[in-house]
Amino acid sequence: MSARLHRFLRGLLTLAIALAGLVVLPTPSRAATPVCALACDTLDPSKAQRDTFPVPDVNLNGRILRLHMSDPDSMAWASIDNGVSGDAVWLDRSWDRGATWEGLLGKATIPGSWIGTRTLMYNLTDPVGHRRGWLRACADAAGVTCTDWVRPTVCDGTSCDGADPATAAGDDRPVPSTTLFGRTISLHVDQKNAMAWGVIENGGAGDEIWLDRSWDGGATWPESSSLGRTGVPSGRTTTRTAMFATRDPGGLMFGGAVRACGREATHQEGSCTAWARPAPTRARAAADALMASYHTYEGWWRSSWWNSAVALTSLIDFAERTGRQDDGWAWVIARTFEQNRGTFPAGARSSDPVEGHFISRAIDDAAWWGVAWLAAYDHTHDRRYLDEAVTITSYVHQYWDTGTCGGGVWWDRERTYKNAVTNGLYLWLTTSLHQRISGDTIWGDRAATAATWYLGSGLINGAGLVNDGLTGDCRNNSQTVWSYNQGLAIGAFTQLWRSTGNGQYLDTARRLADAAITSTALTRDGVLTESCDTGSGACDDNQKQFKGIFIRHLADLADATGSTTYRAYLKKQADSIWSTDRDPLNRLGQRWAGTTPNQVDWRTQASALGALTAADGL
Repeated sequence: MSARLHRFLRGLLTLAIALAGLVVLPTPSRAATPVCALACDTLDPSKAQRDTFPVPDVNLNGRILRLHMSDPDSMAWASIDNGVSGDAVWLDRSWDRGATWEGLLGKATIPGSWIGTRTLMYNLTDPVGHRRGWLRACADAAGVTCTDWVRPTVCDGTSCDGADPATAAGDDRPVPSTTLFGRTISLHVDQKNAMAWGVIENGGAGDEIWLDRSWDGGATWPESSSLGRTGVPSGRTTTRTAMFATRDPGGLMFGGAVRACGREATHQEGSCTAWARPAPTRARAAADALMASYHTYEGWWRSSWWNSAVALTSLIDFAERTGRQDDGWAWVIARTFEQNRGTFPAGARSSDPVEGHFISRAIDDAAWWGVAWLAAYDHTHDRRYLDEAVTITSYVHQYWDTGTCGGGVWWDRERTYKNAVTNGLYLWLTTSLHQRISGDTIWGDRAATAATWYLGSGLINGAGLVNDGLTGDCRNNSQTVWSYNQGLAIGAFTQLWRSTGNGQYLDTARRLADAAITSTALTRDGVLTESCDTGSGACDDNQKQFKGIFIRHLADLADATGSTTYRAYLKKQADSIWSTDRDPLNRLGQRWAGTTPNQVDWRTQASALGALTAADGL
């Protein structure tokens, strides 16, 4: 028999088997785009942390087709055994519940005298693309067939999809209900456990209710439409869905949004509520929304280098101050550290090259990462974070220069400017290292020297406010009073007082705080306000995070002094943010008083998280 005829007959046999009902395989709609979560598609299964079999094996003409899954990796692979040379195995992955799929992923053919082979590993979820996938194993061995799809249940701790609303810890309606032909459709949330369900009332037999769930704030929901779809039974006027989770920690998906939708039995059109995210606590809600923008593979919040350090610090403060020390966020800390401590060319992380150990020509950028790793060390007690903070602060110290203005750290490697932010960071870092390194004298001495210089530098004006920096002839330049400069000075002098017991330092911190909360330069109608928050102004990407930094250090002073005034101010900020500066998806804007025009992105989210965390910890 000729090879061409053999291939033709084999093709006819395969077609006959498929038509006989073995499997129907429509043409996949698109080619695979590599997905990277913690690892990228095509990871070798030898690196899997676990091997489980989520669906039954399939016997294909004596071959064993098996789907493998590793929950800790959120990845899967396929294998075929008891086969012969030429048998093939692959994965299909669908992002829309099996309607279409990326086919032939990792296709492998049994070689030579082997009797089995396997594919490489592929991701079940795409956190960067805000998608949850379905996967199945397929094989071609004198016929083509596939396993069932695996679609892991979304669970947040002990709360999983499909739970009975009767077990909910509470029943809250976060958004207004909607009506349709006299029916009332409402979204219900168990805020404590971040679970949701839908209810239809005033209806009749055959009316339907369901949930949609989106991982990108309601932009798309192909894998999670019509969740829990159920009809009103005969003789009833109401029914409800099961409960569904809005966080998927195993799949690295956070900040899931839900809405309730319904349909009257005799009409095809439906109606839905607005999208909403649960709020177990104010700070937890803000943290979940912040994590929806975290790039899990690259390990940062894309497009802003130093801002990512501050966002990470806000997240760590939330985990630490609110008592969530169950390592639920330790992976974010470790991921950010491991993925970013190397070198990057200009444009990859910052406009400047990053030269390793989070260091670049911008001295203050490096220092912000030093702050983040000290927060990480305090939370995890992992020594590598403290060591990294020492490396970074040692770099910053190289730019302490007594030849100009008698001291102070330069803002950049070119030594063009001595400003408040870099020197506030240096003062805070040096005294913080002194506190954490047993027997230290070096960092303590440097902190004392820096404190003396700062107090005499002129950075603090006569009103007790910190201007942006010094002129070329070493005088206060009268430039904008920004909240983060004020906050860094408050925090540094508070920590110096903790280290030394010197009352002068605590008095300075109090003077700076009192000026900030009473001056219209920083506070209006009791709410922290940047100059760029006023009128029709807009804040740039740097300025969007200033206020959260101020609040972090004011909260430290409030802890140190027990001041009811400072605590009331902190509470005022959180209350104003929550009541005037939040949408149903718990997105928090730049203007904490809720005025317009308002800006909202992950930077404003991280800043407001700092305020909510501080208030929750009172």
